[in-house]
Amino acid sequence: MQKKSIKLDVDGLILINKPYGLSSNHALTRIKKKFHPKKAGHTGTLDPLACGLLPICLGQATKFSSYLLDEDKTYRATLQLGFTSTTGDAEGEIIQQPHTIELSKNLVLHTMDSFKGEIRQTPPMFSALKVDGKPLYKYAREGLEIERKTRKVIIYKLLLLDFTDEELTIEVNCSKGTYIRSLAADIGNQLGTGAYLKSLTRISIGEFKLANALELDELDKFTDEKSHKFVQPIDSFLKKFNAIQLSNLQTQLLKNGMTLELNDLVKGIYRLYDENKHFIGLGQCKEIGSLKVQRLMNTSQ
Repeated sequence: MQKKSIKLDVDGLILINKPYGLSSNHALTRIKKKFHPKKAGHTGTLDPLACGLLPICLGQATKFSSYLLDEDKTYRATLQLGFTSTTGDAEGEIIQQPHTIELSKNLVLHTMDSFKGEIRQTPPMFSALKVDGKPLYKYAREGLEIERKTRKVIIYKLLLLDFTDEELTIEVNCSKGTYIRSLAADIGNQLGTGAYLKSLTRISIGEFKLANALELDELDKFTDEKSHKFVQPIDSFLKKFNAIQLSNLQTQLLKNGMTLELNDLVKGIYRLYDENKHFIGLGQCKEIGSLKVQRLMNTSQ
């Protein structure tokens, strides 16, 4: 009889450098086996052919994971010119695109400039975006093309790192929901050469950097006790919100669903701490001076 694993009260965030060829869910499964959390989830899927920063929320951190999902992201991408792909990346059917365009660095830079700022993107068919409850990639595998609505995304920075007649290497800082495969195809289309995404590395999410991420194989070398030192506290990814320390009475009132009247409190979301400086959750001020619960930690444990 297989022994049932014991779920532990481990709460926080761990940063993983997802390797090439591994799915995000596979990486998540390995983290679950290492830490045995009651809950776990990654914040922002990376395709198997992409690598880089993959934050994984453990335990009660999953309650707040949406705030990390909303953060801006930075990628390093290599575009293969002169070809297109049915999937937008190296996994699809590669089709050569004959062209007579003579590329120059100035032409490439001018083309890239046109993608900076607010743009509209059409999600690729090979994506996890759902239509009628079914991921687009399942339709695509059935040979079906589903009409997709364009969506607004923002390209904050688009830097040219390297350039040859065959490849472009770029760095993209963008809003959530940006499809780099779509960006690569659109750049290739505007250049007149065609392009697909040859490689992709996510190097930052919000304030978190790939340089601070842990290799999965390295994590396996540590004992369970030592591996816990890599788990960052839940409030580590909520620093963009101002902090408020509450009295025991105020903390209890909030937990009971009451509204706190705090003079001069401006509208916004706040990190909440009790008298002992323990993080207890998030509160929101929708009306000046009035603080209500947004999301609280489970304190029944």
